[in-house]
Amino acid sequence: MTDDAPFVVQPIDHEVQGGRWQPLVGPETHDFLEHVVPDGSRDIVRDAAASILGRGISPNDPAGQETGLVVGYVQSGKTMSFETTAALARDNGFQMVIIVAGMSNPLLEQSTGRVRRDLRLDDSSRARSWIHFQNPEQEDAIVQTMRDVFDDWRDEGTPDEYKMTVLVTVLKHHRRLGTLTQLLQTVGMEGVPVLIIDDEADQASLNTEVAQGEESTTYRRLMALRDALPLHSYLQYTATPQAPLLVSIVDALSPNFVEVLTPGDAYVGGRDFFDGNHQYVRTIPPADVPTNANPLPEPPDSLLEALRIFMVGVAAGLMEAGNRGNRSMLVHPSHLTAQHQEYYNWVRDIFEEWKRVLGLPDTDPDKQELVEELRVAYGDLAQTVSEGLPSFDQLAPTFRFAFRRTRLLEVNARAGRTPEVDWGSAYGWILVGGQAMDRGFTVEGLTVTYMPRGIGVGNADTVQQRARFFGYKRGYLGYCRVYLEQGTHRAFQRYVEHEEDMRVQLEDIRDSGRSLNDWKRAFVLDNALRPCRQNVLEFDYIRGRFSDDWVAPRVVLATDSVLQANRQTIADFLAATQFVDDEGHQDRTDTQRHEVATGLSLRDVLERLLIPMRITSSRDSQQITGLLLQLSRALENDPDELCAVYRMSPRTGRERGVDGSGEVTNLFQGQAPVNPPARRGEVYPGDRAVRQEGHVSVQIHTLDLTRDGAVVQQNVPVLAVWVPSQLAVGWINQNQPGQNT
Repeated sequence: MTDDAPFVVQPIDHEVQGGRWQPLVGPETHDFLEHVVPDGSRDIVRDAAASILGRGISPNDPAGQETGLVVGYVQSGKTMSFETTAALARDNGFQMVIIVAGMSNPLLEQSTGRVRRDLRLDDSSRARSWIHFQNPEQEDAIVQTMRDVFDDWRDEGTPDEYKMTVLVTVLKHHRRLGTLTQLLQTVGMEGVPVLIIDDEADQASLNTEVAQGEESTTYRRLMALRDALPLHSYLQYTATPQAPLLVSIVDALSPNFVEVLTPGDAYVGGRDFFDGNHQYVRTIPPADVPTNANPLPEPPDSLLEALRIFMVGVAAGLMEAGNRGNRSMLVHPSHLTAQHQEYYNWVRDIFEEWKRVLGLPDTDPDKQELVEELRVAYGDLAQTVSEGLPSFDQLAPTFRFAFRRTRLLEVNARAGRTPEVDWGSAYGWILVGGQAMDRGFTVEGLTVTYMPRGIGVGNADTVQQRARFFGYKRGYLGYCRVYLEQGTHRAFQRYVEHEEDMRVQLEDIRDSGRSLNDWKRAFVLDNALRPCRQNVLEFDYIRGRFSDDWVAPRVVLATDSVLQANRQTIADFLAATQFVDDEGHQDRTDTQRHEVATGLSLRDVLERLLIPMRITSSRDSQQITGLLLQLSRALENDPDELCAVYRMSPRTGRERGVDGSGEVTNLFQGQAPVNPPARRGEVYPGDRAVRQEGHVSVQIHTLDLTRDGAVVQQNVPVLAVWVPSQLAVGWINQNQPGQNT
């Protein structure tokens, strides 16, 4: 399609689920998809953009605000998604798009450069669709230009080809955001539909002083920016959505809707590296990890191994690609710049020595030793590179060229400004740094990562953002190796389970068209990790991990409507389930005799008995939600998981005392006899021992509740659930005011 060809605006094939309006695909979106998005991904990328835009404000609304969350994997194409959404916004009458891009100037420049390239802002053969400002100041010329652009939209006689959309890229910094707000207040934004895209929205945007009842500076500036825009949608793009999901739902930055992005087939992420696949990931031995108790006097062997594997890959890549593209290695030792310099000096000295040795005659013993070490590295790569790997004898003469075409760079702000990488100047790169390369930093052609850094305080989102080794690299995955400190290795493995659980829940919210405000904040997360930094959360969360534990509500006294609903749930389940007498000592009393149904489907018990039971206490609700998370995860791992259900004391009633808040004093009956100690539990082992070993076991108790010797409620059903250790998994749960428990 040429820019002069006629174009018919096209509707999306299907309606946006839960959408407020239906975006149409116009020439800007069509052009972007054709020139930027791979052919096989265009429909998915387009439909996701329509879903995102259509659930926000309509450009025809008189006023309004909407906040949405867009979740992708690390390095999975979030930029492409928000560029598509921006193009679609342009096609549908949005007069301004603001991209809040990065907390550092290099990241802002990286994002701005890509957006300008992908939207073809510098292509003189295209009609002018955009007018771009980077960190705009409040200058008369800019004010007048923006007013002219918006007047064109207001003038019904303006031809469509004369209408331009203002594109602003701005640093996520309080001064830049404040300046932009003052500029827009001067311009006057009444009736101007605006799309705001907050890239890496979980970083810096959120209120870090919420616990003190204050507003942090960047958060306050973002709120002022939104207040200056009467008609806008605010999109939070992130791969680590824990913090935006856990902030108070009444916060202006708490999202109301969610979109979960699907990566293309070439994407390599957590499941490829950590979900039972260990051929690409190596654990750095504790002796090779620098600590105060273990200072390293020289470069560790694992670092030398990683360097050799990387350089063999560089040599192979150069031979295959003909000095086009990039191959990179990332060394991430610490958040401390002093350690960056130490590792940089080690790598530089190793490199200089290896280059010198490779220049020696083939008969030199030092060269022969190095070549043999490189041969071992070649054998390692040959285990995973399925095709295209030249023979070692072909590669060996090219090693000296590979070393001379590889650059070393220390990437941090120790010199006052984080250096930019000139990717076009060399094929191979070894980058040594820390935090500057965590979030949003793109490492071209990354194959080898060496990270002796630990998990620190264990914030799950921070750990995951270090996964620069994720990305679209299916074509050269065999060359990839990831070296991790032992704790970091385990943290990534645990995060994969957490991430997939969270995505499944968010996809369900999206597909059902429900608001995120209605979603129970509960998901799987290993106890070694925290979801995010605590200072952005107004409401705390609880966490748990049931393993060989009984789980039962403490508050059992409830309203008549709750009790009646629970009685009906129990009655329906009992009517459909066949029970038999449980085995036990012949001297048991009727209270100690139970009925049991074994071999039941856990899924069936979960759906017909556990999920319908209503809970009145907020704390109990959080615990039971954690229980349901664990059982749901068990069914994902084994859909045929079995369960046993016990009907406790069906021949006689049980009484239990409750306190003033309706909390039961002792649900479980103890052992019998108690004395003499040698015979304790001989007749009855106690309620806690009534379970089927190795399986989830559910006890159905029916109680008469007493207080001060008088019955206050009869026929109160209570469930207790035993979770065996093999089904243990950590979880967190947060109750938000206004949500149903």
